[in-house]
Amino acid sequence: MKEISPQMQNQIAQYQQLQQQLQVLASQRIQLESKLREIDSSLEELGKAAPETAIYKSIGTLLVKSDDHEALKKELEEHKETVSIRVKAIQKQEKSLSERFEQLQQKISDALQGKSGEGEGG
Repeated sequence: MKEISPQMQNQIAQYQQLQQQLQVLASQRIQLESKLREIDSSLEELGKAAPETAIYKSIGTLLVKSDDHEALKKELEEHKETVSIRVKAIQKQEKSLSERFEQLQQKISDALQGKSGEGEGG
């Protein structure tokens, strides 16, 4: 079996790095999507609450009473929009990295097949 060329070693290292980056992005996206579901749930519950119902919001480790339901709803909707934008940005990054990942995967595969089938047309 032949040695792997430095160029091939570099491509394999890039491939592994892209794989790790994709895993990190997927994890971040999953966390943000969970946050979106949480915000949606909060908005739904806030919509069901009667105007006189005491609502508390979390600020750090404290729960603080919020008397203005509409302001709280607006705050949640703004937070939802921000998180949605972040999810879309991560999805774009994932798509771009995934395309690069697949291209590199194909290059590596072609190079390895070229080595094992030397002399064959290509």
